[in-house]
Amino acid sequence: MYSIIVVPPSCGSVAEQLRIGTGERIEFGRAESGGGLTIAHAGVPRLAGEIAAHRTFWLLSNLSEDQTYVVENPEGAGEHIKVAPGRVDAPVPFELSRVTLPAAGDLLSFDVWAPRHAFRSVDRRALDGTGTVPAFALDRTKRYFAVLAALCERRLRGEPRAPLPAVEEIVERLRPSWPKVSRSAVYWNIDYLAVKLRLRPGPEAAGPGQRTHGKKESLASLALRFDLVREDDLLVLAPVASRAER
Repeated sequence: MYSIIVVPPSCGSVAEQLRIGTGERIEFGRAESGGGLTIAHAGVPRLAGEIAAHRTFWLLSNLSEDQTYVVENPEGAGEHIKVAPGRVDAPVPFELSRVTLPAAGDLLSFDVWAPRHAFRSVDRRALDGTGTVPAFALDRTKRYFAVLAALCERRLRGEPRAPLPAVEEIVERLRPSWPKVSRSAVYWNIDYLAVKLRLRPGPEAAGPGQRTHGKKESLASLALRFDLVREDDLLVLAPVASRAER
């Protein structure tokens, strides 16, 4: 049974995809290899790397002399791993992956699809005692969550390196669902989130003159890294009437 599908650059049909099962390996690089992935570019080593399938994940070996490869999760709002030159069998945990190779000034990429991940139930299985304190207590019905969603929207929609919106842009984005929103209200909610998520001390603990720089970037980074806001949550940005119709 095949478990890993490798999609070559500019792949035009299913027949061009490469499929391997658990325990199997394929090589990729400039030189043609029987059953491997050929990337015809002068900046790609003849033997650039190797992919090995292993159940629901796969392993990447970087066989180049001096180029770091990047494996991104196209659905992960910037989630990625780096594989250094010479690294063998680096595990890649993403269901969908994009491998990027730097090559003589170009960035070449191909995709690798792994099987759907399996999850077990996360209920408490009737264990006694108090419940676990949540790591991040966010209420998705509150205004601050809509501000957080607007802040992260571009990156959640597949632009992991998109600049964060200015406060004025957040105001305009929120106006359909929050007609009375203002710049000061957005600033207040960003400050509130920074304290709530412990990125800055509360007013009672902050020293005089202390400021937190890069507050929006820190908020977005933390929220995206721990999935505090997901693409599905962007529904909170829709006008109230359209949300009710769903």
